[in-house]
Amino acid sequence: VSGMSDGAGVPQGSPALGAAGLAPAAPGSGGSESSGAALGSARIAVKKAQLRSAPRPKKLEKLGVYSSCKVANATAGRVRTRPPLHPPPTPPRADQAAAVNLLEPCRSCSHALSNHVIHLENVAEDEVDRLLGIALDVDHLYTCVHKEEDPDTKQVYFSLFKLLKKSILQMGMPVVEALESPPFEKPSIEQGVNNFVQYKFSHLPLKEWQTIVELAKMFLKQINFWQLETPSQRKQRAAGDDAAGYKVNYTRWLCYCYVPQFCDSLPRYEATLVFGRTLLRSVFTVMRKQLLQQARQEKEKLPAEKRTLILTHFPKFLSMLEEEVYSNNSPIWSEDFLAGSSGGQVPTVSRVSCEYGDGHLALKSSLTLLHTSSSSAEKRKLVDSLSDDNKRVRVIGDIPMELINEVMATITDPAAILGPETSLLTAHSARDEAARLEECRGVIEFHVIGNSLSQKPNKKILMWLVGLQNVFSHQLPRMPKEYITRLVFDPKHKTLSLIKDGRVIGGICFRMFPSQGFTEIVFCAVTSNEQVKGYGTHLMNHLKEYHIKHDILNFLTYADEYAIGYFKKQGFSKDIKVPRVKYVGYIKDYEGATLMGCELNPSIPYTEFSIIIKKQKEIIKKLIERKQSQIRKVYPGLTCFKEGVRQIPIESIPGIRTKELKDPEQLYATFKSILQQVKSHQSAWPFMEPVKKSEAPGYYQVIRFPMDLKTMSERLKSQYYTTRKLFMADMQRIFTNCREYNPPESEYYRCANLLEKFFYSKIKEAGLIDK
Repeated sequence: VSGMSDGAGVPQGSPALGAAGLAPAAPGSGGSESSGAALGSARIAVKKAQLRSAPRPKKLEKLGVYSSCKVANATAGRVRTRPPLHPPPTPPRADQAAAVNLLEPCRSCSHALSNHVIHLENVAEDEVDRLLGIALDVDHLYTCVHKEEDPDTKQVYFSLFKLLKKSILQMGMPVVEALESPPFEKPSIEQGVNNFVQYKFSHLPLKEWQTIVELAKMFLKQINFWQLETPSQRKQRAAGDDAAGYKVNYTRWLCYCYVPQFCDSLPRYEATLVFGRTLLRSVFTVMRKQLLQQARQEKEKLPAEKRTLILTHFPKFLSMLEEEVYSNNSPIWSEDFLAGSSGGQVPTVSRVSCEYGDGHLALKSSLTLLHTSSSSAEKRKLVDSLSDDNKRVRVIGDIPMELINEVMATITDPAAILGPETSLLTAHSARDEAARLEECRGVIEFHVIGNSLSQKPNKKILMWLVGLQNVFSHQLPRMPKEYITRLVFDPKHKTLSLIKDGRVIGGICFRMFPSQGFTEIVFCAVTSNEQVKGYGTHLMNHLKEYHIKHDILNFLTYADEYAIGYFKKQGFSKDIKVPRVKYVGYIKDYEGATLMGCELNPSIPYTEFSIIIKKQKEIIKKLIERKQSQIRKVYPGLTCFKEGVRQIPIESIPGIRTKELKDPEQLYATFKSILQQVKSHQSAWPFMEPVKKSEAPGYYQVIRFPMDLKTMSERLKSQYYTTRKLFMADMQRIFTNCREYNPPESEYYRCANLLEKFFYSKIKEAGLIDK
């Protein structure tokens, strides 16, 4: 099944670079996609929200599995449980789970399952939902126990599994029983680094000191995302270290920092707040080596102003910190450390708050902010592409090419047209911009390759094919390796390979059906440590241009649940344009996957499309500015005061719009009338009152600033709306929130569009905005 990897299989002792929105890959040598946090805390949260919104009998069915029988003569403490915890050769699929209902007899006590949930009949809904969350965490940990190969990690998972089951049985809060509770060592890693910054750098000027603070934040964030080695892996690498002490800290890290990322029933802590110098010593050397190696590999991509920070200051920062970490006499690890002991009193480093859904780290972000300088030939090519007027079909109302050329001459900033060549990539940069710039500099290459039975095999191509087989096998662990190998080396299949530094880091395997007018995409993956760089988007754009050259304008693929989002971003949808008779019997069917298609437009240069859009936006911006300068009317100054006039009505000043100076009572009456008409509209019913959490699970996690017509009425009564902008902003927020939370095909989305159109028509009628 084609799919982008969800971040499974991250090398141990490395930053946990999971895919966006997913938790890091599970620890342990296995690192399989179903173990640990690799399933993704986001998907687990969605499952919990769905179950909590289910009818109460459905909830009780789920809890009955983990509750003891309440019949008087039933064997005490007997609970309907899963089979013994011995991983089967093939893990059970979720869709094969047997349906459970309250009338079904328990396998342990033979009584109806409803006897297991009698004690929950009068329990509040919030408490039932809390227990449901624990039950789903138990399910997930059960899978983790089966999947995990490392014995130490497996034992921790099993202990937490039993703890959560006990919490459901006793209706209590899950508390990890340990000799010590967090924090395990003082001062913490964060406090130690804060002390280090003050101890070594408090004498610096403010600007330089702020640079050091940013480096400290970067380092602390690395620690919070760092993937600890399992004790067995560490023993092989460093046999002389304190194995017992590391195992204790590893177990604590799993229980308090790692597992709670995807089992939110357990309390979660940041590693930098609960661990101290002992854990930092165990990871610092390997971590420092890998971070500096990564910085050196990325140095050519850094802008000049960042190059010194990353390549010069950060290594020095780490070297100085390393001395304090391993020194037995360093004052920064003393609980009596005084702020500013080597200079004046300085503010502490602000606490680093790690968002685990980032999908990448602070240093990774810094290193991948690219710097490039396109050649003059490339720039001429981009500019010339706009001036090829003779090949275009003229459209009525189209902007004359002479005007375009004139506007182009006024754009003096090349970065505004060609992308951020001399500055950092912004948050609004195109998804594939970094990858395209890397290709321009020769950092990455794209090649369509395949096996051949008629020609002498090329050693390089064979090596690339083997590399592709490894990438697909690693990133798509549910696919049998033999199946992947057979298709990658099948002469009928080709693969668009992504090459970086001479090695394969990603690719798209496909099979073309020219007679049927479509191509089937079989595998699509980028190695986990090269994700979140736009490579996936740029790969697909190259594949689109390759097929346009070969007159095939349709893609089909079966996407698994993890890949649907990626393919949607690349223009795929479930609306298949290819007639069914064209592809039935030609493409491979996959159980549990979704068939998606993409229709190509031969007039679009996909690999340059984002650049063209950037050019067009800048041109339109300049055209608007030019138009505004032409229609802007400048009124002469007032001369009446020279003639002795003491005051004049403000409305008589030329250019003043009287409608902006309405009387407050008149403004209130206008707002009240418009709001009443909006509330009476037939499409206003979804927006009359605040959204209830029970009706829309997760709504307030998505929508940070909710608004509704009832709240607007209350604000109107309290005289909150003193200007039209406040009134219109709240109304617009209702429509924006609706469209952000609901899919376009939903009834709520349609109501928002209709009501918005009606609202603006009334605003115009009232003269609050131009018609």
